[in-house]
Amino acid sequence: MRFNLEDTLADEFNLEVGQVKKVVKLFDQGNTIPFIARYRKELTGNLDEKVLRELKSRLDYLKRLEKRKENVIEAIAKKDKLTAELEVEINQANQLQEVEDIYRPYKPKRITRASKAKEKGLEPLAKIFLKQDAKLRSLKEVSKKYLDYEKGLDSIDDVLQGTRDIIAEYVADQVSSRRLAREITLKEGRLISRNKAEVKETEFETYYDYQESIRTIPSYRVLAINRGEKEGVLQVKITSEDERIITKLKNNFIKNSSIFKEELELGIEDSYFRLIAPAIEREVRSYLTDKAEEHAINIFSKNLRNLLLQPPLGKEMVLAIDPAYRTGCKVVMIDKSGGVLEFKTVYPHSPQNKREEAKESLKELVKKYDLSIVAIGNGTACRETEAVVVELIEEIDRNLKYIIVNEAGASVYSASSLARDEFPDLDVSIRGAVSIGRRLQDPLAELVKINPKHIGVGMYQHDINQSRLEKVLNGVIESVVNYVGVDLDTASSSLLRHIAGINSSVAENIIKYREENNGFNTREELKEVYRLGPKTYTQAAGFLKITEGGNPLDGTAIHPESYHIAEQLLGRIGFKIDDLRKEMNLKELEQALRDYDLSKFVEELEVGLPTLNDIKNSLLKPGRDPREELPKPIFKKDILKLEDLKLDMILQGTVRNVVDFGAFVDIGVKEDGLVHISELSAQYVTDPLEVVTIGDTVQVKIIEIDSSRGRISLTMDF
Repeated sequence: MRFNLEDTLADEFNLEVGQVKKVVKLFDQGNTIPFIARYRKELTGNLDEKVLRELKSRLDYLKRLEKRKENVIEAIAKKDKLTAELEVEINQANQLQEVEDIYRPYKPKRITRASKAKEKGLEPLAKIFLKQDAKLRSLKEVSKKYLDYEKGLDSIDDVLQGTRDIIAEYVADQVSSRRLAREITLKEGRLISRNKAEVKETEFETYYDYQESIRTIPSYRVLAINRGEKEGVLQVKITSEDERIITKLKNNFIKNSSIFKEELELGIEDSYFRLIAPAIEREVRSYLTDKAEEHAINIFSKNLRNLLLQPPLGKEMVLAIDPAYRTGCKVVMIDKSGGVLEFKTVYPHSPQNKREEAKESLKELVKKYDLSIVAIGNGTACRETEAVVVELIEEIDRNLKYIIVNEAGASVYSASSLARDEFPDLDVSIRGAVSIGRRLQDPLAELVKINPKHIGVGMYQHDINQSRLEKVLNGVIESVVNYVGVDLDTASSSLLRHIAGINSSVAENIIKYREENNGFNTREELKEVYRLGPKTYTQAAGFLKITEGGNPLDGTAIHPESYHIAEQLLGRIGFKIDDLRKEMNLKELEQALRDYDLSKFVEELEVGLPTLNDIKNSLLKPGRDPREELPKPIFKKDILKLEDLKLDMILQGTVRNVVDFGAFVDIGVKEDGLVHISELSAQYVTDPLEVVTIGDTVQVKIIEIDSSRGRISLTMDF
């Protein structure tokens, strides 16, 4: 009997079956997860986006599982070997691995030792051996009937060897055999790595003579060992309780002390060492890698989300500097909307050493544009450039401050086709400086232009399955962009294509319409955009905002399908839509909404309370950007050097990256300091992300300084 998808999902996620059915139907209708999470709360039972994504992932897996079952049943039926019991066993499997284990004996095989033995007519003899008839007294008498000089069976030993080959394959093909070996290896096995390279000093020295239990080895070590193996530095193997597994296999297949016992034992031992163990080793390595990749992707996705949600600077002009030595520092003046006002190159560092000239050029820009903020990329020559800016701040009579911006991915963006389209007349290096400044003004709008693998959060991202990583990270970007929403009149195509329901071509069509019609006046105009049909409009409209349009509701997260509800709600408390334009009325509106009993309105308008609460919250804060509630970035006016650091010094820093073993914190010197996981809190911490996230401002104390290697150890537990 085949299991029911909805029942299975309901059981696994602890949900009502009816609830799951509604969610599955929404998926099947082509609705996007951001749309379902925000605008279909009544149908889903208010499931959040995280649960919906997990539910969708599991649903897709179960559908692949069902499809594979159908294919396997069909393949076995074609061989005329399908029984009712076998079909039930296949249909009851709930993992793809189980299905493959069941299918193994029937799966077409390449030429094996067992298949050659079968061609020589030894399969009936192997069945006799496996039957283990205790009445038979002579192994030689049973076997000599199969001697055949033409088939190469010249002796009893030849016959026995071929028979053992068939037995070995039979044992290896049994579901119980693989399950037994797999379970013991996963529970008791160890991963061992050794140095196989002649070079002694590599980044993999930790793993030259290393072993750890499969159950406890951390994900980042698995990925590091995988990389070392790929680069030819490490030799890796899986060890298990071989004798214990073999003993159990013998107990499973040997029924008594017949004349066949010794041959069966030899066949089983051969089966394990030659067929089962290597296959299980591959499975376990794959399992460890999949588990490690899943964990790494999970950390990467959390880091990416926190990075994308960094608060925007707002409508501020920025002087952006992309530091360099020989080729000079690229300096770009960026207006409040991210446009380039002017740019130049200065040479304060070697070999030119035109420090004073560089400062004068910067002073001119600061005075010309009445500037207050400088953004410095954190790449090569960053700290030397920071010193120049600090001198400038000391010499100039104005409130000028600076910030170090993570420039990871800026060079990738600057050489991309997208950057060429945006700035066809600018040099690649200048585009990089523009990216640095813009990602301070609005991190989300700028970072979506860059492949997330290149923006410097997470570890081992280039060693992970790239299609799997890309799918998850694109989901994170989609989630964040829709959570924040975008301004329909200013959003780039890079932002628009991540809005629910909108693809790249529709995003370009939106921009084309915007340019031809001098912007959008209402969300309704979206329906006039080429190839943006009713379905796309439904999915996307609520996430696209118009701040100064004809309808104030277009600047909120309220979906057009609910405008009539918003209007009636406002009417019940004595307000109109146009009152949302008047700042003086907002406090009165807020008080009126807070005092109003929404439950009465639910029955009156036949609308769900979750949707009504969302409408209320949107009316309370029209045009709200959720990022603005987060802590602003730290700006500086002076500089700190590694030589200035002392043990026990307490500093304020910004979390730049979070990994399995801790967090890297920018404390204002060239190298980020590491807060090891054991130093994050007085309490035991299993996941650093439970304590810190990217962008957090934290207080740290220095506990170790390794000047020779530029390493700084920090603690937050003080």
